[in-house]
Amino acid sequence: MEYIEKKDKAYQRVLISMLLGSIVTFSVLYAPQPLINVFSKQYGVSPATASASISLPTLALAASLLFIPFLSRRIGRKRIMAISLFVTSVLSIISAFSYSFGFFLFIRLLEGISVSGFPAIAIAYLNEEISPLSIGGTMGAYVAGTAVGGFIGRVAIGPLTDLFSWQIAFFVLGFACFLCSLYFWFYLPSSRNFKTEKTPFTKYLTALAAVLGSKRLFPIYTMGFLVMGSYIMLFNYIGYPLTKAPYHLSQTALGFLFIVNLDGMWSSTMFGKLADHHSRKKLMGLACLIFVVGASLTLISNLWLKILGIAVFAFGFFAGHTTASGWVGVAAPANRKATASSLYLLFYYLGSSIIGWAGGFIWISLHWIGLVSGIYLLMLLCYGLTFLTNETGTG
Repeated sequence: MEYIEKKDKAYQRVLISMLLGSIVTFSVLYAPQPLINVFSKQYGVSPATASASISLPTLALAASLLFIPFLSRRIGRKRIMAISLFVTSVLSIISAFSYSFGFFLFIRLLEGISVSGFPAIAIAYLNEEISPLSIGGTMGAYVAGTAVGGFIGRVAIGPLTDLFSWQIAFFVLGFACFLCSLYFWFYLPSSRNFKTEKTPFTKYLTALAAVLGSKRLFPIYTMGFLVMGSYIMLFNYIGYPLTKAPYHLSQTALGFLFIVNLDGMWSSTMFGKLADHHSRKKLMGLACLIFVVGASLTLISNLWLKILGIAVFAFGFFAGHTTASGWVGVAAPANRKATASSLYLLFYYLGSSIIGWAGGFIWISLHWIGLVSGIYLLMLLCYGLTFLTNETGTG
């Protein structure tokens, strides 16, 4: 196989294109997160209903991930990712013209379907095209791009909402994403080690069932479910206590609070490189511990310690996601990597949707201490799952 090495010019093109693809995908996907409390006030809906602006598209994304690998085999890796980015950008612009919360949620549902084409294929593309000696660091760079994307979407929305409206904010975001999509189409190298093929759908379903039933891969999928669910649960509802007494943060200040996600660039890159030389079981245990420490700090009333806790929590999330996503790529059979990656993301976004949505009821019933206690339990379960799989085996 003709792999892309670090010394090649194409290597930098891959990294930049993947960064921009991540920015489009994750800025659009998570842009409403700092506005959940705004939706509650403007439309008179509960926190759980308002959080549907996040949980609904992630649920649609998760379901779509079952079919994207099949389409990519017929259409091609790069083409699927490029179409995904273009359609997502256009839908973001359309969402700016929402006349009701129901219509906005409908567009968000469509965005969940459209964005699935990028994350479902990006990991498989990197595993196929980048040299195995560099895949840990490259995967870390890709996950770092998800941190940048989430940061840009959340932070840009806050000030634009305060200055104009959330509709104007989504229009600007969509137009910027469209420009990023153009770069991606022209500069991402085409696949060298993948050829399109017309695989029968029944054969694809057989392969999907085989990978889903893997006793070594299933615990890793579940880790992704728990890590992502915990992360979204905290970030979905942190705006409620911070915009009330005694803090009274504005939407701009709340949006900029998400700058803490940028430490995910350091966390994901560092843990990606560590995974090339150290036990993933130990790295996941360390990530779970960082999660717990960060969540604990948010229980302290001092605002600066809360912000520190959120930053530590975000660091732990990107560490855990990088470790688990890379673990899937290593543990999956060579001819099942794309399918295994899609199943990992299926569980990952199901965690975002289900746990993130359920967090609204925990927040209403048990307040912040109940929500943090839930994160403790999820991280304990996540660490326990590391003992049900191994470092390199397949099955």
